[in-house]
Amino acid sequence: MAILKKKSIRPPCLKTGDTIGIVAPAGPFNPEKFVRGKAVLETMGFRIFYDESIFQQHGFLAGTDAQRADQMNRLFADPSVQAIVCARGGYGSMRILPLLDYQTIQLHPKIFMGFSDVSALLTMLYEQCSLVTFHGPMVTSLAGATEKTISSMRTALTSDGPLELVPEEGKTIKSGISSGILCGGNLTTLCHLVGTPYATNFKGKILLLEDVGEMTYRIDRMLTQMKLAGCFNGMAGLILGAFKKCGQLNEIVEIFDNIFHDADIPILAGFDIGHGETNLTVPLGQDATLDAGKKRLYVT
Repeated sequence: MAILKKKSIRPPCLKTGDTIGIVAPAGPFNPEKFVRGKAVLETMGFRIFYDESIFQQHGFLAGTDAQRADQMNRLFADPSVQAIVCARGGYGSMRILPLLDYQTIQLHPKIFMGFSDVSALLTMLYEQCSLVTFHGPMVTSLAGATEKTISSMRTALTSDGPLELVPEEGKTIKSGISSGILCGGNLTTLCHLVGTPYATNFKGKILLLEDVGEMTYRIDRMLTQMKLAGCFNGMAGLILGAFKKCGQLNEIVEIFDNIFHDADIPILAGFDIGHGETNLTVPLGQDATLDAGKKRLYVT
């Protein structure tokens, strides 16, 4: 049976002088890193807007669930804001999923960027609103970002041209070519959505996974849980970003090779996406083609 694809909504690109709004949907953040990251965005030529509420702290969260969701709802509805970048991940994004105004968000499509715990929001904005989102740096992570990271983010914000990614240390786990919508993000976050109304499967899609600070057996456990839950059924392909402080690359490759030994899909590891030194920005919700043999990902 053919897989019915919904039409993705690509938000407008930014121009010099456009305004980027900053939200804090998860944990509290380091003020010094925030100031330095904000300066990077300003150097790109953008105005910055944020409400002082982003500096709140409610336990291990940057404000209550209602406050953090309200930040997002208001910035999506605000016509003076052309893009939204998250201050930090940490934990808490999944708590506000029931409080988001998806109808308003869909009526006001704009660039939304983050990674790590924010993967929950990236996933749901596509699933609920068909909105193309951007897996890329957050304000505090820009504070010490490499030039390659900053350049990739700038290009993503200002251009909607096709993208070709060739990992410098690419490792083919399974050869082959496939096409599908690019989706995914942080493995731990996506695994925690399993069993909730916000869980998603990846049928017909190319899945991106990355993580940080997880022991190898935990990565195996999360992948096994998701596999048993049927999350990977019918998946078109798989790419692996950075797995920082999760063991050696060959150990990560061995785990994925074992979990997906019975899957006839291309799998390519080694992308500079996620928690590594370089964090390239990629649009999620767009058509992509993975050629694992030639170690290339094309996003159109």
